Amino acid sequence: MPADQSHNEGFFGERAASVYDERAADMFDPAVVTPVVQTLADLAGQGGALEFGIGTGRIALPLAERGGRVAGIDNSEAMVARLRAKPGGEDIEVTFGDFARTRVGGEFSLVYLVFNTIFNLVTQDEQVACFQNAAAHLRSGGRFVIETGVPDLQSLSPGQTIIPFRADPEGISFDVYDVVTQRFSSQHYVFAEGRVETYPVELRYTWPSELDLMARLAGLTLQDRWAGWRREPFTSLSRAHVSIYEKP
Repeated sequence: MPADQSHNEGFFGERAASVYDERAADMFDPAVVTPVVQTLADLAGQGGALEFGIGTGRIALPLAERGGRVAGIDNSEAMVARLRAKPGGEDIEVTFGDFARTRVGGEFSLVYLVFNTIFNLVTQDEQVACFQNAAAHLRSGGRFVIETGVPDLQSLSPGQTIIPFRADPEGISFDVYDVVTQRFSSQHYVFAEGRVETYPVELRYTWPSELDLMARLAGLTLQDRWAGWRREPFTSLSRAHVSIYEKP
């Protein structure tokens, strides 16, 4: 969940947390979750895993079921309350704070940040600090795994700033881009019982090459990059990537 509470608290507060799992139901599908958890479990081994932005436990809970230490950092008490209410949720160690800077005791063989959450850090400085924080938590040979989208800027014509990506009877969603600052706002309008509910969230997009440079600044090196959790090849047409960085 987001590190910059002042920008994104409305999106990840109580109102959004109460419907988060329902509205992201497709991301909880076992067909989506299983390959993520399998890959992370293989990378973590018995060395423990730390999730930046643990949220309601979509990945952390099934990962913990496989054994080994699973911990998390998040700044949304409302989201973590949903995690705690689920079976096994009370057993996961969660530290409240900004995952770009908050420390958790001990070392881990894996730190992971999934579902575009790196974009919730809305400045380059915060994103750089996130990589440094991940490296500080890793033991030698440990990995930092990021799953995020590739910026959709190829869809923008010169002068255009808005990319719609959802329109159905339940609502509409679109992104508004500033290509100078790499900031964008994701606007979600939900139609519910004759009223319109809004869920805006502020983000900063990053290119894979920019993430690689942030990793180098933190002393990490790119080990692998796939287009998805089934290890599909990453190409110029890939819409997302899973990137694995290693601490020497």
